[in-house]
Amino acid sequence: MKKITFKELPEAVANLYGKIECIEILLKEKDCKIKNLDEARIKILREKCSSSYNKSDLAQLFYILMDEKILFFDDNNEKYNRGKIQLFVEENFTYMGDGGLQTSIDTISKQFSECKGFIYKEKQIKFLDNILRIFQKRRDKLIDW
Repeated sequence: MKKITFKELPEAVANLYGKIECIEILLKEKDCKIKNLDEARIKILREKCSSSYNKSDLAQLFYILMDEKILFFDDNNEKYNRGKIQLFVEENFTYMGDGGLQTSIDTISKQFSECKGFIYKEKQIKFLDNILRIFQKRRDKLIDW
């Protein structure tokens, strides 16, 4: 989770208060009308797909799927496609943050950039080895089934 500076503390407290208010409303009213809630409350109501990966590994996964053109929004415009994939991940996924808590993604641009860097080659190989182990176990289960 991002560390908050002293300067950001008032805004963070206000955001937290808004989220707590929204949760209270949801608990009191099952048929809560979304259109009566402000933007911050809508964000908490919107269900996202959770991930067992940390932010960096989640970026690795989507970067590889994007780079290999398994998932794409525009397979002709690389820059546009990357921006759309990043936005898709930010808006639809959470990652395993500090303390094992699901954390919303403010931005994943830095992690996507790291995926492309030469220094992160070993990290990507390690990630791919782990994915391959998972797929191999899955394959073995299906064969034994």
